[in-house]
Amino acid sequence: MANVVVIGTQWGDEGKGKVVDLYAEDADVIARFQGGNNAGHTLVVKGVQTILHVIPSGILHDHKICVIGNGVVVDPAVMVQEIDDLRNRSLFPADTKLLASEIAHLIMPYHRRLDLAREARKTGKKIGTTGRGIGPAYEDKVARTGIRLCDLLDDEIFREKLKANLEEKNFYLTKLFGEAPLDEREVYDEYRAYAEKLKPYVANTSLVVEREMRKGKKILFEGAQGCHLDVDHGTFPYVTSSNTVAGNASCGTGIGPLAIGAVVGICKAYTTRVGQGPFITELTCEIGDRIQKVGQEFGATTGRKRRCGWLDMVLIKQSIRVSGITGIAITKLDVLTGIEKLKICVGYKSPSGDEFTESVPANLRVLSECRPVYQELDGWTEDIQHAKQIGDLPKNARRYVERIETLAGVPLTLVSVGAGRENTIILKSPFSD
Repeated sequence: MANVVVIGTQWGDEGKGKVVDLYAEDADVIARFQGGNNAGHTLVVKGVQTILHVIPSGILHDHKICVIGNGVVVDPAVMVQEIDDLRNRSLFPADTKLLASEIAHLIMPYHRRLDLAREARKTGKKIGTTGRGIGPAYEDKVARTGIRLCDLLDDEIFREKLKANLEEKNFYLTKLFGEAPLDEREVYDEYRAYAEKLKPYVANTSLVVEREMRKGKKILFEGAQGCHLDVDHGTFPYVTSSNTVAGNASCGTGIGPLAIGAVVGICKAYTTRVGQGPFITELTCEIGDRIQKVGQEFGATTGRKRRCGWLDMVLIKQSIRVSGITGIAITKLDVLTGIEKLKICVGYKSPSGDEFTESVPANLRVLSECRPVYQELDGWTEDIQHAKQIGDLPKNARRYVERIETLAGVPLTLVSVGAGRENTIILKSPFSD
């Protein structure tokens, strides 16, 4: 059986949480491999909404192993709060295990403070960071000064690293940004309390995942954000601070790349973006407002309105290439119901006459000057939320998803027609041979 990676093909917010929750029913292990609590995965089960920021979306299923991989940066306060919330709501199944990699790096209070201070200082060139400290935490990881979960559990090492880091970070906060310094004792006391609460969940998760694979168990790797927020392959610098593409599932969990058998790319039926950065198909008109309202397009982490636009297949094709996507899952198709004419962007054209159909220009000046090349399709008015198979969709809705499949060049695996688990057309399980 294949081990499956689920990633976003756009700028995040594609509905990965719902798809991971659905696929988790067939999986044995669900492993998150990158990002931090700057991502929010929204699940709706029996009409009840649950938003997760660091715990894998498979947590609502019983008899699973949920893994927070080494590629994730963990805010202990958020992890503790999510565990407590799930238990208080009786949503943490008794026979499901939650494990966090002992070598995952921690988000510290100085990371959040520096994140906010830097963004506040910028004028006109803001990245649109969530202010959760994710970027500065990854910086410390690369600079080899970060604090890991295993360090938190060793009092002597934690004291030593905290002291050294605070000396540097307080210098930046006070001298560069004019902020108040952080108190070492307060940070120490807060984080030692987290250590006691998180200790039962810390493990060598690379070994855990590898052992489960040897038993023939099915592994579902869960990504955060989307391919075009990848620090290498996204619209830099308007990106996140980690690699969001499928290849990082291997590095971010400590398993070899040959273990990955399939990659499902989640594609919203239109395009959204939170924060700053170029957006070729953005709709700043009544249709864009309608999509935003009907789709409830607000960031699950920040609550910010998402910018909305037509589906951009240039973005999707690049994601398919860089992540080796083997199947496409379309989400939020129901949001487009009632729009008379729909458009799909099949290419960009620059003022100089250059055309881009397979990739997004790396030069942001060139990208910002491009204009979309559209194909127009007729819309539909029928309610599609109860469709169980493709044949249940109205003719024009079928044509729309079939056109996406043709342009993508990879088969559809799923079409979501509503928020709930039951509002889904399953075409093929990614775990099937």
